[in-house]
Amino acid sequence: MEKFVINGGIPIKGELIPSGNKNAALPIMAASLLTSDPVILHNIPDILDVRTMIKLLQSLNVKIEYLDDKSIQMDASDIQPANLDPELCKNIRASILLAGPLISRVGDFILPPPGGDVIGRRRLDTHILAFSRLGVRSHFTDKNQFHFKANGIKGSEILLDEASVTATENAIMACVLAKGDSTLKNAASEPHIQELCKFLNLLGAKIENIGSNTLHISGVTNLHGGEFTIGPDYLEVVSYIGAAVVTGGSIRIKNAGVKHLDMISLVMNRLGVHWETEDDDVIVPDKQILLIEPDLGNAIPEISVMPWPAFPTDLMSIAIVIATQAKGSILFHDWMYPSRMYFTDKLVGMGAQIVLCDPHRCIVQGPTMLNGEHLESPDIRAGMALLIAALSAKGQSIIGNISQIDRGYQHVDKKLIALGADIVRKKE
Repeated sequence: MEKFVINGGIPIKGELIPSGNKNAALPIMAASLLTSDPVILHNIPDILDVRTMIKLLQSLNVKIEYLDDKSIQMDASDIQPANLDPELCKNIRASILLAGPLISRVGDFILPPPGGDVIGRRRLDTHILAFSRLGVRSHFTDKNQFHFKANGIKGSEILLDEASVTATENAIMACVLAKGDSTLKNAASEPHIQELCKFLNLLGAKIENIGSNTLHISGVTNLHGGEFTIGPDYLEVVSYIGAAVVTGGSIRIKNAGVKHLDMISLVMNRLGVHWETEDDDVIVPDKQILLIEPDLGNAIPEISVMPWPAFPTDLMSIAIVIATQAKGSILFHDWMYPSRMYFTDKLVGMGAQIVLCDPHRCIVQGPTMLNGEHLESPDIRAGMALLIAALSAKGQSIIGNISQIDRGYQHVDKKLIALGADIVRKKE
């Protein structure tokens, strides 16, 4: 076990380049199972979840070779699905993404249940319902594992009962090799789903209406190999924007994927956060206003998460920390996950003025001086939010269970040190 020791109150300054998008890399790695030809992927982030996915794929007899520190070659010509490790599957939510490709390539297999962040119930029903529309039979075994069986899959019209990201990805991967045409309605459309579709089209899939909530997929008989570069992680980009803002620093984020930041920028403006763009770079100036913009009639404003292209749930924790340093009151509402808000008690312990209304809502009154504290990282996003809070706090903070942060953020301590932060990684 490792921990971070942070001495806060130092403005971070400088330049950085974000890592590849974790939420694109994981489904694209899983989708590489759909072809028996070699696939080369660039800009793969060096994070724990990716390493776990590599181990899972290797347990399926996929040959993986590192070409350099950010590029891998995958060869899934001889899949053997009988050896999936339940402990590895339990470590990451993305293990469920193996289902769609294995349905197409193997047809009959057992998949242990996935794990991931503890932020409340995360339904798998949508995956099962989508697969059933393609003729896939599934049941939960007495060992609490999923048994999927398909004797050839046929295209169909699929209406997802919720715009689930992973269910959309699984349905896409199952449909590309199905016989006939499929229409996927109420599909999620996050940047990482768009990247998955573009990757599959590069391999010979026929997916249309990419970026919308209705996808048209014409099944093909096989996919070929290819070479693809993962785009920047917009969640990491906004995390470092938050770190700069709350410490009073200024940074330039190069190759930031500006096209995906419009709605996030609009929401952050309501907290008094502003940045500039230059080509594909984001420039965060110092001396931010940090004044909460009230609704009409001076009503308390609300930031609520919604499916893309609205404000994403994974940035709610970051926005709450920024609000503790902004003048005014604001309500945050995350209806997706009933445990997303529970980390706020740690911010209260640091001196923040936060009222937890219920599991889904909290009110933040700022600005308040945060003080260093001993903390534990509960999940990836809350862990990064607490790290940002510690960077702005007066005095020293210690954050334990940082493997949660390492699951989603590549070399976060090294990047922050390069920006001037006082942070040290130590053994517990």
